[in-house]
Amino acid sequence: MGLGASNQESQSGGVTFILLGFSEYPDLQLPLFLVFLTIYTVTLLGNLGMIVVIKINPRFHTPMYYFLSHLSFVDFCYSTVVTPKLLENLVVEDRTISFTGCIMQFFFACVFVVMETFMLAVMAYDRFVAVRNPLLYTLVMSRKLCSLLVGASYSWGIACSLTFTYFLLTLSFCGTHFINNFVCEHAAVVAVSCSDPYISQKIILVSATFNEISSLMIILTSYVFIFITVMKMPSTGGRRKAFSTCASHLTAITIFHGTILFLYCVPNSKSSWLMVKVYCIFNTVVIPMLNPLIYSLRNTDVKETVRKLIHTKLLSQFMLND
Repeated sequence: MGLGASNQESQSGGVTFILLGFSEYPDLQLPLFLVFLTIYTVTLLGNLGMIVVIKINPRFHTPMYYFLSHLSFVDFCYSTVVTPKLLENLVVEDRTISFTGCIMQFFFACVFVVMETFMLAVMAYDRFVAVRNPLLYTLVMSRKLCSLLVGASYSWGIACSLTFTYFLLTLSFCGTHFINNFVCEHAAVVAVSCSDPYISQKIILVSATFNEISSLMIILTSYVFIFITVMKMPSTGGRRKAFSTCASHLTAITIFHGTILFLYCVPNSKSSWLMVKVYCIFNTVVIPMLNPLIYSLRNTDVKETVRKLIHTKLLSQFMLND
């Protein structure tokens, strides 16, 4: 056992990966850089802005916004794990990444994608409690329960990622390998392994499928009860308001889980590497930008808080200039 670990360590020490990314489209390197830089800037401003807005406005100190602030934090981290390296590889000739760097990127990307999967499920349960028992909402969704649900999502994300990374490290890699992606995604990494990746592939497929089914079961069950409760409401206005509070969350769920199911739970999707790259872009770069937009554009309170922040900032700047 010790000898195997020593061999693996000596192999990994001399391993170098080259992230091919979109290098087969040289004319698109600069346009893609500008597009992804813009998206990343919006992602940073949107998610960090959402966290600040929720923190400074007492009206947002509720369970729903508590979960939303953690979703924004996860999106910020997820995008930051992947996008800077993507931007770098679009403007430099040397697209190498060390073995350690690749494994660390894979580990943290897995952590945050699993966290987001269950954070969205937790938010569905939160909406269920809010619609089903509005008078008991703050009592049921206590600070202790909210912290427990967020902590469980974080812990499970770390546990899953440690498992995935462990089985990835059991594979043998030697020399320089070309990874046909812009990120150290599991399928692209195991494709260049010198050893049989069957166990690692099955572990991540089974785990990802379990995570999807369990989280979607929580979401679907929550929304079935929400729908039943809403349809029993006597007033049309009440039904409209209840559905409106869930619309942003449903949009985020549809986009996120649709992409995850395509990438990790449909084996045939791996046949087209270009398609996999496009979906990886959507999952790791675009979705973290969309979430704060989805939750803020439909929320008048968030827009009003941002408007006041900007107005206060401009007013203070004007007074300083005077």
